[in-house]
Amino acid sequence: MSPRVAGIIIDSADLDGAARFWGTLLDLKVTSRADDWLDLERLGPDGPMLSFQRVPERKKGKNRLHFDLDVPDLAAATALAGELGGRPASGVQGAPAAPWQVWRDPEGNEFCLITEG
Repeated sequence: MSPRVAGIIIDSADLDGAARFWGTLLDLKVTSRADDWLDLERLGPDGPMLSFQRVPERKKGKNRLHFDLDVPDLAAATALAGELGGRPASGVQGAPAAPWQVWRDPEGNEFCLITEG
């Protein structure tokens, strides 16, 4: 029997800010909340839960793991990420048919907005 990923947990100093950013960006609702923990809906019907754990320290250094978010319209996705408090970490990369860009969420966690052309 192989293990399956049940949850993806992101350390966060601001649970409400993390939920607002990631919940809006991924169109996921909050399913439960405690003082030091917050769950969003699953990433797909059988996908893992996306959760945030309160930590006292701010992020330091580069992520060792990040999301690649496939978007149909890079310009619209970058505009939304920016409105939510994200900021670009690179210029637009890739071929004209499949551009992508590295971004940071409000706490500095890197993720990529990609198009598969």
